[in-house]
Amino acid sequence: MKEMESPKHNLLSNGTVIRGDIESSGDIRIDGHLIGSLKSNGRVVIGQTGLLEGDIVCKQVEISGTVKGTIKTEDLTSLKSTSQVEVELATKQIMIEVGAQFTGKCVMGQASTIEMPKQKIG
Repeated sequence: MKEMESPKHNLLSNGTVIRGDIESSGDIRIDGHLIGSLKSNGRVVIGQTGLLEGDIVCKQVEISGTVKGTIKTEDLTSLKSTSQVEVELATKQIMIEVGAQFTGKCVMGQASTIEMPKQKIG
């Protein structure tokens, strides 16, 4: 019998603070506070209570909380109505809901041609 690989999901819970870098081969959700970079081969979700100060590199990101730094996504960046972002963003596609607060710079295009911005905001 062939063993099925279960999906890989990671969670940083509300009330937790991590200082350092995180690398994940699967999806990750941040409801706590991360000071550092986050690299994922999957989907990143920053929940309403989530705060990330640093860099995000991933396939796609959905933000409902706060991000300060840089973001590079291969596919879609989704800013929910409760999001507050102060970033330099490189993405293939972006969706911004009414109410989202976006401060910074956005470069859009094919994922393979996107260059990550050199400077950080703040």
